[in-house]
Amino acid sequence: MVVLDFVLDALSWLLLSAGAIWCIIGAIGLLRLPDFYARTHPASMIDTLGAGLVLAGLALQAPSFLVVVKLVIIFWLILIASPTATHALVKAAYAGGLRVHCDNVGDDESGGGQE
Repeated sequence: MVVLDFVLDALSWLLLSAGAIWCIIGAIGLLRLPDFYARTHPASMIDTLGAGLVLAGLALQAPSFLVVVKLVIIFWLILIASPTATHALVKAAYAGGLRVHCDNVGDDESGGGQE
């Protein structure tokens, strides 16, 4: 029984740590990427995968089955709402006239065309 508790705790901490690292990497992506459209990708990844890993780690530490069910419901709501909200946000920005930031278009001597 002690070994099972240790394995459960280790797996839980692994998932929690992976989720935290994923959120940190996504936050760095939010700061480093050049424009709105590029930044929406790490923002969506933070919500979906980072939160999913953290919720999975919390589910392994849950004291009752009811708590696990609540965490699964929260995960499914995030899984549905986050990509949908990101898509709606990008579509609204594009419809509003926000264009993609491209620094390297037309920088070569041939006029930006393909070779």
